[in-house]
Amino acid sequence: MKIAIAQFNATVGDLAGNTDQVLAQLALARQQGADILLCPELTLAGYPPEDLLLRPSFYAACNEQLDRLLDAADDITLVVGHPQWLGEERFNAVTVMRDGHIVLRYQKMVLPNNEVFDECRYFTPGAGAGVFEQRCHDGSTVRVGVLICEDVWHLEPAAEAAEQGAELLLVPNASPYHLGKEGVRSAIVRNRVEETGLPLIYCNWVGGQDELVFDGSSFALARDGSLAARLPAFEPALEMVEFQNGDLLPGAIAPALEHEAAVYRALTLATRDYIDKNRFPGAIIGLSGGIDSALTLAIAVDALGAERVRAVMMPSRYTASISLDDSREMVKRLGVQYDEIDIEPMFAAFSSALAPHFAGLPVDATEENLQSRIRGVLLMALSNKTGRLVLTTGNKSEMTTGYATLYGDMAGGYAVLKDIAKTLVYRLAHYRNSLGEVIPERIITRPPSAELRADQVDQDSLPPYEILDAIMERYVERNESIADIIAAGFSEADVLRVVKLLKVNEYKRRQAAVGARITPRGFGKDWRYPITNGFFR
Repeated sequence: MKIAIAQFNATVGDLAGNTDQVLAQLALARQQGADILLCPELTLAGYPPEDLLLRPSFYAACNEQLDRLLDAADDITLVVGHPQWLGEERFNAVTVMRDGHIVLRYQKMVLPNNEVFDECRYFTPGAGAGVFEQRCHDGSTVRVGVLICEDVWHLEPAAEAAEQGAELLLVPNASPYHLGKEGVRSAIVRNRVEETGLPLIYCNWVGGQDELVFDGSSFALARDGSLAARLPAFEPALEMVEFQNGDLLPGAIAPALEHEAAVYRALTLATRDYIDKNRFPGAIIGLSGGIDSALTLAIAVDALGAERVRAVMMPSRYTASISLDDSREMVKRLGVQYDEIDIEPMFAAFSSALAPHFAGLPVDATEENLQSRIRGVLLMALSNKTGRLVLTTGNKSEMTTGYATLYGDMAGGYAVLKDIAKTLVYRLAHYRNSLGEVIPERIITRPPSAELRADQVDQDSLPPYEILDAIMERYVERNESIADIIAAGFSEADVLRVVKLLKVNEYKRRQAAVGARITPRGFGKDWRYPITNGFFR
């Protein structure tokens, strides 16, 4: 018996387009002699559909596409996910169909409601295991169990399928990427294999969806827990796995990606899909001569191609000549459209208009932010005129501390580095240059600066990034308390400073552009802190 694992890139809500992709996968699987085609969780809807799941018309449209598939699955068993409305209840369901008939309809038993998942908002848990019979080429039959994503993270659904005689487990998934996720998945699934003694095939989405990115990395485990197959990360694939004599035979195993390579691929895929799926013709990036905008530009070009990316440098009186030189050199290497717009006349005009109202008040961050906001206005004007999306360039360290200007450098539609700590920005820059040097070395080695006042560097206002990022990881991503972080060896002054900045800048983050989630906890769906907040520990 041959099972085809269909790891493909869908768009939430594009029901007909997603169904077309299933039909294309069916044709390919048929050519390769597949008996079963396994598709990801909520195949027709995409993931996560969010409040589309509250609309009755959404379910009706899904049913129309299921009818299309029912007619097409005439010689292959198709395992396809979709939302189901039954009476007063809604389910995250899988339909197994063959020869124009529904063989099984299974409803997800365990609904995740943590991190980025809100399934309890939309669905009712299923009541029991799903097992169907599949005829093999020799005339024998195999009993196949179906689980859906979170089901496999718990013992009971797999154990119940085994009790009902399942000999093989198929698991459609919508498991978003974050650092270390592939290893966590493998360990959990291996536990289920060891507990049940059943081989298992895990099929995952690939692609970007708003702030989530799905890495694919689908895999199959034999009965002894060994890896029988693994599909590539961050790209669509269709892979065949063969079941014989109660076990999965060894198949193709795509290489695992190193840390920086995986993150870079995730950012590139997420950026491409956000722009393409939302039908923007391209991207616009404000260059500063610094490492954040340089890395953002490199990712954008790798995602979209140089012809779809426009870079704009907007110097002021505080912009160093080396910033201009380095930016000119980088765009020359990449071959993107490049413009320079001097903001000094606009800054002078604003300063003159505000002078009577600022009389007697010292120069402070107001004048710095004014420069940033002038740049934001220019970038958004170019975006409105050309239709291209502005990519913001701020990183997670800056989002944590509020080291960014609301309606200035935060203005834009997609934040490529939103969940990337500054220390990781440097590592990613070195990684990208290892593939071909596009970022001038001086951009990487010179001290980072916002260049909004004379002789300014980031460390004038912030702790060293190695310290800041470590505190941020512990407080934001691990939920450690202030006392715990101090006890781990960090200075009390640094910890209190970072946490205070984090707290008072929540209002900024609430207005920030969406960006790809890369860590176990980003500033998005899984960060829901009150802006008005008196808790400080």
